[in-house]
Amino acid sequence: MPIKAPTDKHSFDRLVAVMKALRAKQGGCPWDRVQTHKSLKPYLVEETYEVLEAIDSGDPGKLKGELGDLLLQIVFHSQIDAEKGGPDVYAVAAAIADKMVSRHPHVFGPQDAPKGGDRVDKWEALKAKEKEHAKRRSIVDGVPKAMPALYRARRVLSKASRAKFAWAGKAQAWAKFEEELYEFREALARGSKAHKEEELGDLLTALVNVARFEKLDPEASLHAGVRKLTRRIAGVESLAHGRGKKITDLAQAELLELWGEVKKGEKRRPLPKKARTKAGRR
Repeated sequence: MPIKAPTDKHSFDRLVAVMKALRAKQGGCPWDRVQTHKSLKPYLVEETYEVLEAIDSGDPGKLKGELGDLLLQIVFHSQIDAEKGGPDVYAVAAAIADKMVSRHPHVFGPQDAPKGGDRVDKWEALKAKEKEHAKRRSIVDGVPKAMPALYRARRVLSKASRAKFAWAGKAQAWAKFEEELYEFREALARGSKAHKEEELGDLLTALVNVARFEKLDPEASLHAGVRKLTRRIAGVESLAHGRGKKITDLAQAELLELWGEVKKGEKRRPLPKKARTKAGRR
């Protein structure tokens, strides 16, 4: 017998009720019912990246849909725990609300708002008092191991810098990058594969540190670089198609010629207003 679709007045309550119905042992969805925290991990990652893509698109309608998909994942995981007697999604919401109140005494209490660098120090001091943070032994504990490597490197370097475990300025960061570049070249010339990979890791970490000093986001920059590369390859393919050829049929000299045409075309074509604004912010 079909379950009647929930019609709760509040949209969030309705979403929670829909998820409960999908997980119901009688009449629920067979796929939703068998999911676990572990089986849902790929979907959580995928939905998060789709939110980031929607943000970059500048389309509010697309962002609304992707935020909804991500919210569904939060409700899904919470429902799995609730069925085992754990905290439900309302307990999850209450916990994060309590955390935000306790971390903002300048908003919800009598304290004045901290200024400048004091803001970060105050935030970290308040976090350190919380139960889940009190057990941490290292300043870099809590940086998720599953984060994309560039994001994780930037976060670890940022945390280390707060404990004065960092280069004093840009000049030292650049010098370290150049040192690592030399060591990487040395490893390429006479090192084992493991040594080459180790030195490449050191080089990339040093470059992320340079980006941190320059207040640049290495992950976003790499994504932008890959988008540009993808766009230009597609442009070369389009020009080749116009000549009745496939890109795989072209000699290297022809590829370079078409690549140059694509680059010139981009320079002649002005950026849309939104793109110009984003480029200015970067």
